[in-house]
Amino acid sequence: MILTVCLNPCTDVTIEVDALSIGKLNHVKNKTLSFTGKALNVAIGVARLHGKSQATGFMYNENGSLFEQALDREGVPSVFIWNRGRVRENYKFIDNKSMLTEVNDVGEPIAENKQAELIELVSNLSRQSDVVVISGSLPRGVESEYYIRLFDAVPEGKLKVADCDGPRLLSALQAGMDLVKPNKDELQNTLGLEFRSRDELLKGCCSLIDKGAKRVLLSLGKRGAIITDGSKNYYCRSINVAVNSTVGAGDGMLAAASILLEQGADLPDILRAGVAAGTATVTTFGQISFTKEKYDEIFANLTVEEFK
Repeated sequence: MILTVCLNPCTDVTIEVDALSIGKLNHVKNKTLSFTGKALNVAIGVARLHGKSQATGFMYNENGSLFEQALDREGVPSVFIWNRGRVRENYKFIDNKSMLTEVNDVGEPIAENKQAELIELVSNLSRQSDVVVISGSLPRGVESEYYIRLFDAVPEGKLKVADCDGPRLLSALQAGMDLVKPNKDELQNTLGLEFRSRDELLKGCCSLIDKGAKRVLLSLGKRGAIITDGSKNYYCRSINVAVNSTVGAGDGMLAAASILLEQGADLPDILRAGVAAGTATVTTFGQISFTKEKYDEIFANLTVEEFK
């Protein structure tokens, strides 16, 4: 069982236009609504790969039932800590060149007693789980240190996975992570450095290992990904596909990687699965996941190479 913890859910409004013209009238070609959040996307990705997942986190009274229904349709059970107000809305504009422009809402604040309730809930639910994934941003009223408080509530022997950056990732690392999954920008933001080569990126990953990660899965977007445990390093190049949207690609990558981690797979297999799922996700427009068939097709065409 993979437990995913969503701290800041959102309604993604994905709008497709021919070209986004700032300050001018734009006509919508296509529009979709997704009831999402990074950790919820991971839970759905796990289910799409025929794994077993459960979703938890913060939810809001006014429209939270739509999220429950969306998870139910994917076969993902959920239990949330409910709060006053409405889930925030994020707008994603995609033009005919697949250029993505995002406008993110801030959401409702979370009271301290609700934060304490979620810590207790995660402690209880993680006892029946093998992997605990916590990812994404934090709502108002929740400090970065909340990541370590949540992970410290996870019983010993459970696999801990984080997908966040900056102070949140540094907080999570203090609890000891089995896997973290930054992208290049998030790695640079966390360490306050700029990386220009693969060797520099690898050194950045090793810095996260020194700070408490056992494995680092570094997403490189359309170029694929790197994985390292500080001793062995592997690279997997993605394959060329028609890119319809990059929304949720990192979450798809983390879903597949978490399943392989749960199965005790080695680094090359974790990497290959992650790249396959991330690549499969970008082939869909306005979707937060992928099909198992597309994942299998891409997985069969990927190769992993070791490098020093």
